Amino acid sequence: MALDKNGIAKRIAQELRDGYYVNLGIGIPTLVANYVPPGMQIILQSENGLLGIGPFPAKNEIDPDLINAGKQTITALPGAAFFDSSMSFAMIRGGHIDLTVLGAFEVSETGDIASWKIPGKLVKGMGGAMDLVASARNIIVAMMHTNPQGESKLLKKCTLPLTGVGVVKKIVSDLAVLDVTPQGFKLLERAPGVSVEDILNATEGNLIIEGDIPEMLI
Repeated sequence: MALDKNGIAKRIAQELRDGYYVNLGIGIPTLVANYVPPGMQIILQSENGLLGIGPFPAKNEIDPDLINAGKQTITALPGAAFFDSSMSFAMIRGGHIDLTVLGAFEVSETGDIASWKIPGKLVKGMGGAMDLVASARNIIVAMMHTNPQGESKLLKKCTLPLTGVGVVKKIVSDLAVLDVTPQGFKLLERAPGVSVEDILNATEGNLIIEGDIPEMLI
């Protein structure tokens, strides 16, 4: 069985390390905040000007003035800091983000990412994704392996407008965990109940398979 969005977020949370400054993009990545391992100190940053994001609020905790870049209501941990967008992007562009997790429409086998525009559809803006992928020390993409038509989103070459070139380090999809290497997508783990053949059939780009591929531990 393929992972759902929460399953993808849980697996990405395993990539967090104590003391990391992390930016979570809109969509699946925001769910990672709910699965930070107990006892681990992670500082979550939002480009609209908040450092120290907590889990999503319960209904009785909702504060409409506390939102992330995706306009979702959030919580702020003790010691959180609020600041303007210029300071937020100075932090991003200055290389002070250890890990960025964001979604994608497409990723190429060389680590290119297309995440901000589908031609012919209304686009309100590219947000901070271009700054993030150009400046973060590590980029992990959270995505579905195929589109609603069943076509691969892990491609030899992206077909949509690019957000960044050669920047993606790792992908966690509903089917697999993959590293992006100079030779292509290296399969590290498969979702529970998903076969290597399933992943191979869902991947257009070059898929590197070495030895037995373990199931993810979620």
